[in-house]
Amino acid sequence: MKDLTITTVIKVYQLHELDQADQELLLAAKEATKRSYAPYSHFSVGAAALLGNGVVVTGTNQENAAYPSGLCAERTTLFYANSQHPDQPVVTLAIAARTERDFIEVPIPPCGACRQVILETEKRYKQPIRILLYGKEAIYEVNSICDLLPLSFDASAME
Repeated sequence: MKDLTITTVIKVYQLHELDQADQELLLAAKEATKRSYAPYSHFSVGAAALLGNGVVVTGTNQENAAYPSGLCAERTTLFYANSQHPDQPVVTLAIAARTERDFIEVPIPPCGACRQVILETEKRYKQPIRILLYGKEAIYEVNSICDLLPLSFDASAME
């Protein structure tokens, strides 16, 4: 037997340490939370994707009384970007979340389903997506979804 060690490096920033473009992308994600439809969880998530052509698209979580029928902000954003700008890769994806009172203190990572969709988007465009996760105490930067999903399943597993 042997061990397989997987190491992930996540950079931790304060908002003022980020460049203007990253701050604006995070602001777009934070603003998007205002358009969230979260009447059940009262947990609003917004995402903003910077595309290769400089366009920014946003999305929010959309809940439904039949919980599995809702959709997370990350998937809403990526599906919109892929359908409206199919020739443009996603360069950076910023994610912010808040309760009814305020934005969360510590960043939240994407759920498993969102991680899989982000992975598929990376594979589609053959380049990593940089991910910025917003929290009031810190901002996490991840260089690729592979850092959050190291033993991932993709089309190559079916070859």
